[in-house]
Amino acid sequence: MRRLVLTTALAALVAACGGTEGQAQSGAAGAPVASKPANAPDQQPAFAGQTRAPEVKSNLALQVTTLAESLDMPWGLAFLPDGRLLITEKHLGQLQILGTDGKLSGPIIGLPAVVGADQGGLLGVAVDPKFPDNGLIYWSYAEPAADGTNNTAVARGKLTGDRIENVQVIFRQTPSMNSTKHYGGRLVFAPDGTLFVTTGERSILEGRAQAQRLDGTLGKVVRINSDGSIPKDNPFVGKPGVRPEIWSYGHRNILSAAIDPKTGKLWEVEHGARGGDELNQPQAGKDYGWPTITYGLEYSGKPVGAGLTAKEGMEQPVYYWDPVIAPAGMAFYEADLFPGWKGSILIGGLGSKALVRLVMQDGKVVGEERLLTDLNERIRDVVVGPDGALYLATDSKNGRVLKVTPKG
Repeated sequence: MRRLVLTTALAALVAACGGTEGQAQSGAAGAPVASKPANAPDQQPAFAGQTRAPEVKSNLALQVTTLAESLDMPWGLAFLPDGRLLITEKHLGQLQILGTDGKLSGPIIGLPAVVGADQGGLLGVAVDPKFPDNGLIYWSYAEPAADGTNNTAVARGKLTGDRIENVQVIFRQTPSMNSTKHYGGRLVFAPDGTLFVTTGERSILEGRAQAQRLDGTLGKVVRINSDGSIPKDNPFVGKPGVRPEIWSYGHRNILSAAIDPKTGKLWEVEHGARGGDELNQPQAGKDYGWPTITYGLEYSGKPVGAGLTAKEGMEQPVYYWDPVIAPAGMAFYEADLFPGWKGSILIGGLGSKALVRLVMQDGKVVGEERLLTDLNERIRDVVVGPDGALYLATDSKNGRVLKVTPKG
């Protein structure tokens, strides 16, 4: 069992520009968040406000408390109904539970083997809405295949004490690929009890092409029932040659996903290449364009494909970043601890080493704030706790779980 370290740091967030917290919520006009020049400066947004929204400032002092440390690349967080916190550790392929007493459980027994390399390993975790009755939890992971390839898989099992029993694999991404990148892996339960699974297109060129194909599940949002069966109202059910679990397609690598509690709709943030991270509200049967259209460039600096940013029949992102934030983890904030943040989207930033707050109005981004930049930490996941505080996972070999509250 790892030692729980109770250390506290103060992150003072003082307004450098922009308005008061109230002005931030209204999305007052102003300069965008300071960043490097765009990778593709000649690309123009499809509509006003699609990128570089005005910077806002909360004018809050935040208290950051370390709840656990020495975690190996923590990836996913999820609260159990009794207040305990599930924590996945990516490369070790293990799950731990942070108790309400502040102690870590040690590795939970019963998880299947993972491909714990590069971007692969044990990834997202979710708790069944009926957990008090059935004890089920769900996790995504990079699953090794017999032919040496691997894929994103989702399994579920009953959490009993220090072990998981009756493990069932309920989803396997197809086709399996020889790659260790772009697994996706976020798991989100919808209000109707169905489960959204985000995937990636595995980065390699063969996988990229699959993002536009409907006979596989690379580069998709998938919607399944909690037992892995297919909801009858999925958009492609009954269509020959099309995978019926597909909800939306044309995605690159979705590492952030959450349900808007006001509307019950799924939102996601996905990685672009060199520029072009996207915020989307994926709708049934829609094509989100990758790799045919995208903002930003290849890592080489060359255009992606024909360099298109728009095409008929393909959806535009609600918002995009160039340069990127490298998104990971996502939550809507509707709790009372930070009243000025209600209605905001909170996104973990890897390359940006920030907690990104988006001020939303009528489904559009009207303001952006970068929080916790003084921590200089890659933020892999963010969840809102039952107490309204934020709980973050930092992405490193000595990863931490942090609790964020207002100071004072």
